[in-house]
Amino acid sequence: MSDPIRLDKCVVALTGCSRGEAQQYIEGGWVSVDGVVTEEPQALATPEQVTLDAEATLDASEPVTLLLHKPAGVSTEDAIAAAGPATHSALDMTHTRMLKRHFQRLQPLLALDTEASGLLVLSQDGRVIRRLTEDARLIEQEYVVEVRGELPPYGLARLMRGMHYQGRALPPCKVSWQNEDRLRFAIKHVAPGQLQAMCREVGLEVISLRRLRIGSIPLGKLAPGEWRYLPADKRF
Repeated sequence: MSDPIRLDKCVVALTGCSRGEAQQYIEGGWVSVDGVVTEEPQALATPEQVTLDAEATLDASEPVTLLLHKPAGVSTEDAIAAAGPATHSALDMTHTRMLKRHFQRLQPLLALDTEASGLLVLSQDGRVIRRLTEDARLIEQEYVVEVRGELPPYGLARLMRGMHYQGRALPPCKVSWQNEDRLRFAIKHVAPGQLQAMCREVGLEVISLRRLRIGSIPLGKLAPGEWRYLPADKRF
């Protein structure tokens, strides 16, 4: 067996492609060393160890967006750190080829309080990032909020319109009882701590808070701590 050399040189020797194309194949997750996908062009191998996937293309890898079920009590930073192959949901039906680069430079959008759970968006895609930052105040979010206390007769109407938070008038929202101790909010432009403050205004204490939807994208049946890819044809 020959001495190990850089993986991109192995791919050049194997296929006759250019060095740049070899690097594209490798970074696209199309190259395996002893059967294990390796995405680092500088990794060492021998040509005998290397195989190129029969379906390999030179198309650039598209940036991805992950939809994560952030558990309650977990910070956004820790939630991002935990996102990886081991926490990929079996419910993901996009059939996206998972690459190491999918877990790099992920930007969290529409922050959740540490004590809250539910849908958290992590994205590399500039279109998604712009949509959830520049248009954030226009996008409806849905929450279920577990509360304790007695809601006065005017309580629901008060929650739905006429409130202020941190010096700004809040836009009207939709609030209804999901059951005897859970309220469902459909609301736009939610700031950290806002729902807790709104509930306090009407004599309710928030026990737990979970985000179910952002725009048209639902949390679905994702288990806490798991994630799935946003399908390429879906928009917030």
